[in-house]
Amino acid sequence: MDEDLPLDEVGPWAKEKHERLRKYIDISRPTRRKFVQGPGGATYIDLYCGSGRAIVRDTGEKIDGSPLVAFKSSRDGGVQFSEMHIADASEHLCRAAERRLIRAGGRPSLEVGRAEVTVARIVKRLNPYGLHFAFLDPFSVIETLGRLKRIDMLIHVSAQDLQRNLHSYTQPGDARLDRFAPGWRNAVALNQSPYRIRAALLDYWASQVRALGLPPAQHAELVTGTEKNQRLYWLVFVSRNDFAKQLWNKIRSLSGQRELFDGT
Repeated sequence: MDEDLPLDEVGPWAKEKHERLRKYIDISRPTRRKFVQGPGGATYIDLYCGSGRAIVRDTGEKIDGSPLVAFKSSRDGGVQFSEMHIADASEHLCRAAERRLIRAGGRPSLEVGRAEVTVARIVKRLNPYGLHFAFLDPFSVIETLGRLKRIDMLIHVSAQDLQRNLHSYTQPGDARLDRFAPGWRNAVALNQSPYRIRAALLDYWASQVRALGLPPAQHAELVTGTEKNQRLYWLVFVSRNDFAKQLWNKIRSLSGQRELFDGT
């Protein structure tokens, strides 16, 4: 039934990320129910939805992508999101995710384009009194979603990308890090070790998120590779609501406790 649709390719660590997504949606079910039963509703936002299904490199295992994980978790828990908004730069992949969600019983709203563009269109359609949950990464997207009164975000921050590409990203004229942390060149000294540059960059990013009135939870979770234990990405939970952060702390760790960006 699913063979007519494309698959994304992911590493085995994607399963950890999805497990935390699933657990947070499950543990936040009582709060979501209050909004679903009220006039505000509860929405899920995924700006990098891909095709909705993926194949794990090396093992060939097929797994649900984030939009399917989110939908099925809310459905199976008995409190579905009132709305699901999915988007991707690839219309081909986005349409595949849409079809998979519909086959599973969902009714997603779809946008095609770069996240910085689609997020603005989605926010305009959201109920300002609703409860919103987003799964994303770039700063410009966080800034737009941060205008919502009630918004929780699970943010992917790539440790591997910063480690591999830090030298090229910090060259004069390279603006790629500006999407992640606007104004970083005025705050991060480059005459120090790569380790300290990465740490300063991540601290600056966190300070900019706090400046939006969206303090990150104290503890982030580092996801590592299965073979060489290489650092892959941080999952950072952001919310204005202290209770939401308490829920995150209950489910975030599959290993041990870490301070935000500890051991960058």
